[in-house]
Amino acid sequence: MFVHNLRLGAASLRRNVLLTTLMIMSIGFGVAASMVTFAVFRAVSGDPIPQKSSQLFVPLIDNRGPQYNRHGEPPSALNYVDAVALMRAHKAVRQTMLYPVGLSVMPDDPHRMPFKAPGYATYGDFFSMFDVPFLFGSGWSDTEDEAREPVIVISRELNQKLFGGSNSVGQRLVLDDKQYRIVGVTNKWDPKPRFFDTFSGNAYADPAQIYIPFTYAIAQHIDTRGNNNCGSDGKRGDTWDSWLQGECVWINPWVELDNAAQVQAYRQFLDGYAREQREAGRFNWAPNNRLRDVREWLDYQRAVPPESRISMTLAFGFLLICLVNTIGLLLAKFMRRAPEIGVRRALGASRGDIYRQFLAEAAMVGLAGGALGLMFTAIGMLGLGMVFEPQIARLAHLDVSLMLLTLLVAILATVVAAFYPTWRAAQVQPAWQLKSN
Repeated sequence: MFVHNLRLGAASLRRNVLLTTLMIMSIGFGVAASMVTFAVFRAVSGDPIPQKSSQLFVPLIDNRGPQYNRHGEPPSALNYVDAVALMRAHKAVRQTMLYPVGLSVMPDDPHRMPFKAPGYATYGDFFSMFDVPFLFGSGWSDTEDEAREPVIVISRELNQKLFGGSNSVGQRLVLDDKQYRIVGVTNKWDPKPRFFDTFSGNAYADPAQIYIPFTYAIAQHIDTRGNNNCGSDGKRGDTWDSWLQGECVWINPWVELDNAAQVQAYRQFLDGYAREQREAGRFNWAPNNRLRDVREWLDYQRAVPPESRISMTLAFGFLLICLVNTIGLLLAKFMRRAPEIGVRRALGASRGDIYRQFLAEAAMVGLAGGALGLMFTAIGMLGLGMVFEPQIARLAHLDVSLMLLTLLVAILATVVAAFYPTWRAAQVQPAWQLKSN
């Protein structure tokens, strides 16, 4: 019976090609607009580290006071004094401090020009905390952190560029006239959004290529290439040491806490530390600290671009308009067949038979609209850079799951839209139609 209904639907669609084409195009355009914007929203709103997002936290300390805070919130990063104090206390399972750096790579080949490599100064726990995959080697140890060793972890892309993809662990690499020993090569790893560096606006930046010890970077006066917020006066200080000892915030803090008891204990530690600073005369306000996990942090930082939400809302609104148009077209098409429906009902067809036939016809329209929507979606992906920032636009892609979702949405939306026209058609009274004919 299902195949029979499909044959009847196909014959009906062929009888009025213009009306059928309008319905298919309406569905195709509406679904494509929705799926393109959904692809962007899906790319930027997902959990970047789902296996550990509830165990990784950003600890923040208010070193400014209520008169300088926005909506009562402390700064979104730490200064050097507080960052070092948290590291020395070591109250978490794992912990790291990091800040963005940009160093010039000096190739061994004299014919090749130096080039900039973005990356981070961090602690060795960074790699285990964030489940960084390695192609060769590993991260460095706590001993190398404490000794301020000039070691480095490089990305797979940089390893391919400099060493042809071979195992470069143990090789030497010169950055800004400083020689580093390679201890590891990361495999492809670039979580989006880059949750651990939203403070500097790098949530959707190009992948990091280098990682060096935080302690060595400080010892060598390697400056941050990220944000440096010095509060209302905006003064950084005249010397490196005055900057480090000042209240400018520029360091991203992260700790790993495995359970609720550890989270509660760390909150108490932060409050205790703030009280100690108050007793020492550095703060003159009550503790005002925060401890947010990955999802809470991304929400607070508004990591999902507002234009993606707005565009998706508008696109689904456009799909709704297309469905309303489709309802009108289906209603006109079905009601023109009232005599045919009357005859079928007089010959014994039930209302259920009418529903099945017309909904099968609508599903065929939806399938055709979905196929057309796939083509429009692929074209729309090419034009995302005209609406979104390039680093965001390139995150969206047309994969198998999006293709299946496009077809599913098109079919379901069309079938749902067809319920009212089908209900009207099923109410046709056979006697009236036979009498009028």
